[in-house]
Parts: sequence; C-alpha cells; structure tokens
Amino acid sequence: MRQIRFGRYMANLDTIIGAFDQNAPRYDRHAALEREVGDRLLERLEFRRIEPGVILDLGCGTGHGSAALRRTFRRAQVAAVDISSGMLDQAGRQSSFTRPLRRVNADMARLPFTRAAADLVHSNLALPWSVNTERLFHEVARVLRPEGLFLFSTFGIGSLSPLVRDSTADGFFDVLELGDALTAAGFREPVIDVDRITLKYRDIQGMIRELEATGSALLVPGWRELRANAEKLASAWPESDECFPVGFEILYGLAFGPAEGQPRRTRDGEIATFSVDSLLKSRPVRYD
Repeated sequence: MRQIRFGRYMANLDTIIGAFDQNAPRYDRHAALEREVGDRLLERLEFRRIEPGVILDLGCGTGHGSAALRRTFRRAQVAAVDISSGMLDQAGRQSSFTRPLRRVNADMARLPFTRAAADLVHSNLALPWSVNTERLFHEVARVLRPEGLFLFSTFGIGSLSPLVRDSTADGFFDVLELGDALTAAGFREPVIDVDRITLKYRDIQGMIRELEATGSALLVPGWRELRANAEKLASAWPESDECFPVGFEILYGLAFGPAEGQPRRTRDGEIATFSVDSLLKSRPVRYD
C-alpha cells in the first residue's frame, strides 16, 4: 500500500491551531473558495436518499458547512468539530435558541465519540490540516456506523500552483494514494473525482491576505521567506500581466463505512472490530 506523506513541509499542530485562532474573525471575508467547494461537495448528496440521525462536520471552521447540513437534514443532530477554539467561536453564530449547534473542540485524528456514533461524516477542505491522515481515516471509520457515509473534499497535488511546484509537497493528495488509504482503513466503494479551480488576484498583497486568512499559506514551502520579499514572490508568475492566478486541484471523496468485522490494514497488521452485541449473538445456543 502506498503511504500518504505528511510532516516534511507541514507546520506543526500548535502553529496550525495558532494560525486559525488568529485568523478566525476574518476567515469568512476571504473563504470564497472554501464556500464554493463546500457547496459543490453537498451537491453530491442530492441524488442519494439518506436520512442521517447524527452528522459530524470535521474541521468545521466557521460553521458554513455545519449550517448547510442542518438545512439539508432538518431532523439530524449536527456536531461541528474543530481543533481551533477561535473557529468554533465563530461557528457559534450559526446556532439559534431553537436549534443550537453542538460545537466540539477536538483533533480530527482523536475524535471524542463512541464507536459507530455517526451516520454521516462530512469534511470540507480540512484533511490538509491533519498531521496524521492515516490515523484520521481510521478514526472516521471507527465513529461511522456500518453502511454510514464519509463525504469529504481536499486539495490534490496540483494545488497552489505556481507557488507550490513540488508535486510531492505535503498536505496535497494523489488520487490513487487517497483511494488506497480509504481502502486500508476499511471503507467500501470509495469514489473520488477531481475539479480544478483558478483564483485570480489583482495584486500580490491581496493574495497574501487571502492565503493567510484561510490557512492555505501554511501549505506553501518557505512561505515566510516569500512573504518577506514581494519581488521574489511575484517572480513565480514571469508573465503576470497584472494578474496573479493561483490554481487548485480539488478532490471530492465519497465512501461507505466498514461493515461489522471488516478488517482494516494498520502498521501492526489487519484488525477486525466487532461490537459486544454482535459477539453475544454469535454464541451458540445450548439446549438441555
């Protein structure tokens, strides 16, 4: 199995949390890409007849996706999960007295939920901020009920071009690697499709403000040095013509939760998990 790479360029967890806490108040003013991708992600549910009772929104940010999920599934309980308390404070604005939004401050790779707690796990452009994607997928598989749905989007290896030229840069995913990782975690019938979006900036400073406010700058190797030298940063576009386009490859994924007892591949070998109830039901019955 191919291993998803992480940890060489990615900022450490404390830096990630600090950046999102600091930028939470201005995030929504710059998150047009994130909202557009989130809307396109939810469109993938339009032709699926599902009625989830419990939904987890991992890496919820300011709660745009959580609010959309509540509107789509009015009977469901939605838990907005984020490691940034600043982001969760902003997400609190999506709550109302009659329909409060449950907010959970937690690492996506260490979820404080019981096994098979959720019917739908949703995550919009949050995977790049996990420092251990392999563990995250296993955690999602654990908290998702059998036959439940995992719906997510993330950045593909063509993202943030031309700022990122190394196709192996961490935080970005290859389609085949992503499919392998989902299968290894026990997910069934994974489907991944690709979209490409280009943002065009009129000036370098506007681009800097947006990439930093949304956290994307943390995925650019050597960003601090580039930011300090606007001329060097502009050289990434040798023929800018007063326009600075930044390309993103967006991967949309959909997969079903592991069936009861389905093995999952880990570094320590294959692991199969059964509920206590299912084990008790499998015991032979004695008749005296």
